[in-house]
Amino acid sequence: MQRERISDNVYWLQSELYAQVTAGVIVGPQWAIVVDTLALPEETQQMREFIDNELKVPVRYLIDTHSHADHAWGNCFFPEATIIAHTKCAQYLATSGVAALEATKQENPSFANSHIVLPHLTFDDGEITLKVGKKNLIIMLTPGHTDDGISVFVEEDRILFAGDAFMPIPSLSEGNFVDTLNTYTKIDSLGLENIIQGHGDIILRGEIEEAMRENINYLNKLKEVGEKARIKRNPGEYLSTIHVEDCGKSRVYLGGLAEILHKRNLIWIYKQVIAQYGMPTEDEYEPEPEDDDFDNLAYLDPNDQNARNFEDDIDEYGSDDEYDGGYASDDDDEDDDD
Repeated sequence: MQRERISDNVYWLQSELYAQVTAGVIVGPQWAIVVDTLALPEETQQMREFIDNELKVPVRYLIDTHSHADHAWGNCFFPEATIIAHTKCAQYLATSGVAALEATKQENPSFANSHIVLPHLTFDDGEITLKVGKKNLIIMLTPGHTDDGISVFVEEDRILFAGDAFMPIPSLSEGNFVDTLNTYTKIDSLGLENIIQGHGDIILRGEIEEAMRENINYLNKLKEVGEKARIKRNPGEYLSTIHVEDCGKSRVYLGGLAEILHKRNLIWIYKQVIAQYGMPTEDEYEPEPEDDDFDNLAYLDPNDQNARNFEDDIDEYGSDDEYDGGYASDDDDEDDDD
């Protein structure tokens, strides 16, 4: 686990084992607030030891920025804390979270002593303000990556713990294109010194404008690709030609996970475009080249779960469970790093 003090009594923590996932600690004279936990139990326990042995304060509040495993499964290591989250975060942890953790325990023994702890205080409208020492923390809704996303704004320091609402490459596989753009507008209006991304490095003040522009351009290009795919006779074949660099991002982000996230984004944006506009009429399809035979090509039909389509190719890159819904074994993680 890496850690860094980024402002007076504000700490950033980052996993060295899994997807560069991040967490934070804001310390007051009598107690601390933790923002998210790290992906694997051993690193969340390292967080706990750092707070207990070096910061020497109890944790009064733990804030889950969303329900994904790599941010919320470590709740059980802070039994004294009041957990704050979105109302839907609590619902997702109680349903899919419990089942996913039990399945993960069968594959990864490091989770043997983990269990889901549900948030105690939830909200789905407005904001929550907490005060720790002389710092005001504003907990705000930031949907986009997921519909249960929240972020924590340290007002005096102009630092935002964004969770996965902001990442080196946007991730929409469970989210919404429009919500993500609206959240970016909200983040951009805060006048920030630092953005703590849910994965990846800290974004400094001089880097925020470019990072925001790059992510917005990526999303707009993604939407353009989705709209083009809609009128293709074989959208899967077309989408398979669109690599992350074609949309203005580098595949080296997040230790090489960027192309995986991009592939999921292509599938998701296509489905969102179809949900918005419907399947094309015969007149809307692009004309077929006279020398092409489409009879044997796969067809990406979002209503056909058994179709041989572009979404089946996700097996080549790894399932969603290997990214943020659950975890493979430690051996598998090491293989991925290689």
